[in-house]
Amino acid sequence: MESATEGDTILNNLLLEIGHQAFSASNTTILIIIILVLLLLTAITAGAETAYFSLTAKDINYLKQKEDASARQVLGLLDQPKKLLATILVANNFINIAIVISTNLLVNLLMPANLGTLVSFLVQVVVVTFLLVLFGEVLPKVYATQNNMRMALFSAPVLQVMNKLFQPVSKVLVSSTSYIEDKLGAKTGNAISNEDFEHAIELTVGHSATREEVNIFKGILKFGNITVRQIMRTRMDVSGVPFEYNFPQVQKLAIEVGYSRMPVYKESLDKIAGIIHTKDFLPHTDDDNFDWHTLIRNAYFVHEGKLIEDLLKEFQQKRIHFAVVVDEFGGTSGIVTLEDIMEEIIGDIKDEFDDDDLHFKKIDDYNYIFEGKTLINDVCRLMGRPSDTFEDVRGESDSVAGLVLEISGKFPAVNETVSYKQYDFTVLNIDKMRIQRIKLTINEQEEE
Repeated sequence: MESATEGDTILNNLLLEIGHQAFSASNTTILIIIILVLLLLTAITAGAETAYFSLTAKDINYLKQKEDASARQVLGLLDQPKKLLATILVANNFINIAIVISTNLLVNLLMPANLGTLVSFLVQVVVVTFLLVLFGEVLPKVYATQNNMRMALFSAPVLQVMNKLFQPVSKVLVSSTSYIEDKLGAKTGNAISNEDFEHAIELTVGHSATREEVNIFKGILKFGNITVRQIMRTRMDVSGVPFEYNFPQVQKLAIEVGYSRMPVYKESLDKIAGIIHTKDFLPHTDDDNFDWHTLIRNAYFVHEGKLIEDLLKEFQQKRIHFAVVVDEFGGTSGIVTLEDIMEEIIGDIKDEFDDDDLHFKKIDDYNYIFEGKTLINDVCRLMGRPSDTFEDVRGESDSVAGLVLEISGKFPAVNETVSYKQYDFTVLNIDKMRIQRIKLTINEQEEE
């Protein structure tokens, strides 16, 4: 009987030991998973801090052109930079504390019980410091420095959750820092708007420079924020060469349109085969059977959201003057040339093929007649108004005809007037559901 009792005791102890080991192994696995998740979160928050506060005005403008949810989240977070910074710092500290506690538990499970307290403490300090420095500082911040846009978009959903989770704490931090700034008399510099800069230009050089020189200064000021879409020649105004034309037909078309460069397309403008330079025709003008397709050059494609400042640099590097503009679906939106870019600084450039009355006619200081395809930016410049005059109502439209449709909300009839603030738009001509000419009147009383 005693031997049976001893056997039961040994068996029970063995089962307890197995259960304890299984429980310990399970806890170890759970702790390792928790630590890995926490390290990922601290890497995201550390990288996000570097990424978000290194985004330039160009990057933000690019995000405004994107339609995906992550870009909207990034812009929403950047609208409140103090709250964003407070959320990142609070979350990072909470995560680091959780890593320290989890690592301490893991070390206690894995380390032998007879190991000295000092050795155990040193192991924990070394391990935790190494993990936090490597994954919480070095790697994520180096990556975010080189890929700030990608890191900002990737971390946006995580920061949105953290923003809501730590909102009470971050709100207290922001309020307390604002209170301290007020008490200490800290003065934060207000951002100077483009309108303030333009007013400063008028005050400093307006009395000594000509109107053209003042407009050049203003053009340089706004140059960095203008996208290709705002200055491009729209698809409806592009004169392309069908790929199946013979050489005499191509020469005749080149003479009619008067352009030095034209896109060559197959079936439609969405299938651009390349670019043809009319100067390349000169050695072959007497040969009607010449295969002009051998003169086609590769086309250069740019997205309509690209900043013209960057495009100008690319034109200079690649030594080209012409680019095909594509939308987000790969379709052809229009074309843009070096001349279009330079006109944003120095104003309209007229050559022997330009008609002075083609785009607009100034009746007096308060009345203008524009063609419907005239770009809104050009309308504002010709009237001497800021480029964002119609920003609140222009929507996705780039031309003055599109602006009238946005304001009206319907297709207007001939001689119908549509108003926005002190500006009255009267439709003069319509051809095949396309607004051709518009009279723009500035209400003098409201203007004063």
